Amino acid sequence: MATFLYKLGRLAFRRRHFVALMWVALLTLAGVGAISAPAAGSTSFSIPGTEAQKAFDLLEQRFPGASADGATGRMVFKAPEGEKMTDAANRGTVAMIVKELGDGSEVVSVTDPFTTNAVSKDGTVAYTSVRYDAPAMELKDATRDALERAAKEAQANDLTVDVGGDALQAQPDAGGVGEAIGLAIAAVVLVITLGSMIAAGLPLLTAIIGVGIGVSTITALAKALDLGSTTNTLAAMIGLAVGIDYALFIVSRYRAELAAGRDREEAVGRATGTAGSAVVFAGLTVVIALAGLSVVNVPMLTKMGLAAAGTVVIAVLIALTMIPALLGYAGGKVRPAGEKREKSAAKAATSERPVKPNLGTRWASFVIRRPAAVLLLGVVGLGAVALPVSQLELGLPDDGSQPTSTTQRRAYDLLSEGFGPGFNGPLMIVVDAKNSDDPKAAAATVTDGIKGLKDVVTVTPATFNKAGDTATITVVPDSKPSSAQTEDLVHAIRDDVASKADADVLVTGTTALNIDFSQKLSDALIPYLALVVGLAFLLLIVVFRSILVPLKAALGFLLSVLAALGAVVAVFQWGWLGGVLGVEETGPIMSMMPIFMVGVVFGLAMDYEVFLVTRMREAYVHGESPSQAIVTGFKHSARVVVAAAVIMMAVFGGFISSGESMIKMIGFGLAIAVFFDAFVVRMAIVPAVLALLGRRAWWLPKWLDRALPNVDVEGEGLRTRPEKDTDPDEDRELVRV
Repeated sequence: MATFLYKLGRLAFRRRHFVALMWVALLTLAGVGAISAPAAGSTSFSIPGTEAQKAFDLLEQRFPGASADGATGRMVFKAPEGEKMTDAANRGTVAMIVKELGDGSEVVSVTDPFTTNAVSKDGTVAYTSVRYDAPAMELKDATRDALERAAKEAQANDLTVDVGGDALQAQPDAGGVGEAIGLAIAAVVLVITLGSMIAAGLPLLTAIIGVGIGVSTITALAKALDLGSTTNTLAAMIGLAVGIDYALFIVSRYRAELAAGRDREEAVGRATGTAGSAVVFAGLTVVIALAGLSVVNVPMLTKMGLAAAGTVVIAVLIALTMIPALLGYAGGKVRPAGEKREKSAAKAATSERPVKPNLGTRWASFVIRRPAAVLLLGVVGLGAVALPVSQLELGLPDDGSQPTSTTQRRAYDLLSEGFGPGFNGPLMIVVDAKNSDDPKAAAATVTDGIKGLKDVVTVTPATFNKAGDTATITVVPDSKPSSAQTEDLVHAIRDDVASKADADVLVTGTTALNIDFSQKLSDALIPYLALVVGLAFLLLIVVFRSILVPLKAALGFLLSVLAALGAVVAVFQWGWLGGVLGVEETGPIMSMMPIFMVGVVFGLAMDYEVFLVTRMREAYVHGESPSQAIVTGFKHSARVVVAAAVIMMAVFGGFISSGESMIKMIGFGLAIAVFFDAFVVRMAIVPAVLALLGRRAWWLPKWLDRALPNVDVEGEGLRTRPEKDTDPDEDRELVRV
């Protein structure tokens, strides 16, 4: 591996014009594809195998033309102070709006609140429901404009009007400012770490190019592959973070090779062969974790994972080829590492003062002297932060979690005020009586059974299809959609009512779909964790040629991800520091958050493990004692790993400013997870465990050692390689004689 990448790095250095043009051409091609591609249509949300999905599919068959997956809009009216919606003037305004909405080209039906009993008991709040024949993402702009225009006309008549439902997709505040701040922090950290603006600019430039290619490709394929906007956001978030980090490691190693006295081409080759090997395996762990999301069997999650994994692959390829090419262009502007320290050392030598070791060396020496205390403190600290996980509640965000500035959130609050919190999450009961002797009697039995349950406010009469073999019943719970009481009601209908009916009874609707989604993700978490950790464990055995080092890496990851989930629960479920982070509404944690964090954080955690421990392994293989190898690894890698972690935290933290609760939660969760993993697990727990294990850390059974391929991540094959390979195509410098 190291020898191949060494040759690749030197080739890219010599053929830098071709390499640079190739990546620019790919970026241009992807950009043109994104611009010319048709706009993305509906982002379907299906969960194969769940009861809610089966009910949706059944409705499509038995109620053709009813558009079970069509968009819905709910216009909520509130009368002025001292008036009621039943007053003649307000009633006339609503009638005008209902008629106007019914004239829309994509409208299937519009309800009149005064004939459907959609007026609150005190008469101050009413609503009209609009159903469309197209999914929310496929609605024409003219249709959305008509809905907004009707709301403004009603407001002009002194009514308070807000629109809920998915017909008007919530437009979150752009997180662009936060992302720009994150990039600015990354730039500052790179300048401090690499010592010059030119060296710092290389990782930023290559990361932006890689993300540009990845996101543009996703945009170009969005329509064909049914990709949502969240897919782009996730790919940009992860691609930017790993792209900067991978390039940083290679540039940093290049500067170290220059400091060792090698010429620039040789330094590029050796940096690509050693740090590049670590980049390849670190990238592989991230790709395994992201691609492994497909085992959950939720199409949306699979697409998000594969798209982000593709962006990571691009980041790895750019780091291995474009960074060497750009280093060739930079020439002497990227200086050897430690020039200032060498000058200080020279002064110290003349004044007979000892050279002060760097911070990484001092910290590693401290941990080696007190490994048990550091290990205990790290484990107990992360365990304490992880305690809130015991009260984790899962759900999916609805309009109630939107910022109060959005019309969807205000409509949600108005409906809760007028009709109760459960009105925002009605359940749809589908009664499949095709094999029943008396379909109407079966539907009546279901209706009566639901009325006898707790937490039920309203049960509508059964509505049959034309064939008379399938009925739908709407149930309004007493509790809000994301509450545990509503979940208990869904289970009660499925378990108690369905068992007594002479028909198949299915519960669906957005609320039931969210409950099924959460359950499916919970059931998939352990198999997914076993698959991802198992594959990465095998990969790390090959990299480190050890059993205990990969095992320690996996256990350390579990600590960091549990602590990060605990922090997410404390902020987004309990509301701690919610005002600081702009969390306007607490509630259940997004259902996909645990499995998503396991996938992403595991990949990123293994990045730091590979970059830090491969340098220790390199020192150990080259003859140093286990303790000295730990110090050497920290001496050369700690500064860069810390910089990489700060950069990742800055990039992820930039997404906390997003107005979309899901993106905000993901950004915070990943940023805090990187902090725990890099600074507590990798910087403290890892050296403490290795110090306690000593030589046993690098033990590997002889039979396994013979069976494993030798990937030579530590670059042992390069030590015996001559400093210069003669090549007729090498660039030659003119020498004045």
